Amino acid sequence: MSEDNSEEGVEQTFISHLIELRDRLLRIILCVLLIFLALTTYANQIYSYVAGPLLKHMPENSTMIAIDVASPFLTPFKLALVAAVFISIPVILYQFWAFVAPGLYKHERRLVLPLLIASTLLFYMGVAFAYFVVFPLVFSFLTAAAPVGVAVMTDITKYLDFALTMFFAFGICFEVPIFTIVMVWTGLVTPAQLAEQRPYVIVGAFIIGMFLTPPDAVSQTMLAIPMWLLFEIGLLFSRIFARKTVDETKNSQQAIEKKED
Repeated sequence: MSEDNSEEGVEQTFISHLIELRDRLLRIILCVLLIFLALTTYANQIYSYVAGPLLKHMPENSTMIAIDVASPFLTPFKLALVAAVFISIPVILYQFWAFVAPGLYKHERRLVLPLLIASTLLFYMGVAFAYFVVFPLVFSFLTAAAPVGVAVMTDITKYLDFALTMFFAFGICFEVPIFTIVMVWTGLVTPAQLAEQRPYVIVGAFIIGMFLTPPDAVSQTMLAIPMWLLFEIGLLFSRIFARKTVDETKNSQQAIEKKED
């Protein structure tokens, strides 16, 4: 009888978790949908703003083009949807945090919440870095490298795909400090082991930059160098975290010993 009750309790708990997960996913979808509907009115203005770095460096009398029939209508709406997801990231992370927080220990909650906030800020910083720093340099180089007699006229859909790829690439690569801290936190590596791998990290950053950016040295370097610097920042914070963990362990052991005495 008791076994049946325990199994029934486990099943009810599992179902309640599924219901909570469904509710939180619905809240995320509703948030994205509401923001998307609010942005649709300004879809063309948003696209013009995102295309600004390229338009500033295009030759005179040169414009962007639309190859597909429906792309002048659909492309700005696609950007508005992606922008709605970008803006909703704090809500998405909050719903994720609210779902997993009850199952975490107190010391885990103290670490996970700052990591979520830091990862959100770092992602936005990566997108901003790509738009305000990388785009002007890349488009200045690429438009100047066009052969004589070749008109630079970029399709609006292909430009959007390029811009979103760059945004996600820089946003994710700016998460390097978070990845570093989590690896130390989970015990996969130690700060000393990470420091020993620094030469491989630098080479890996340039390789990642080669695959995620256009085939020019400017954009590859502009992605690789921040990744390396962010790795160093993550290594610094992971050392601080490791020392704090050691101190907390010593203090807990001393408290246990005092109780035993």
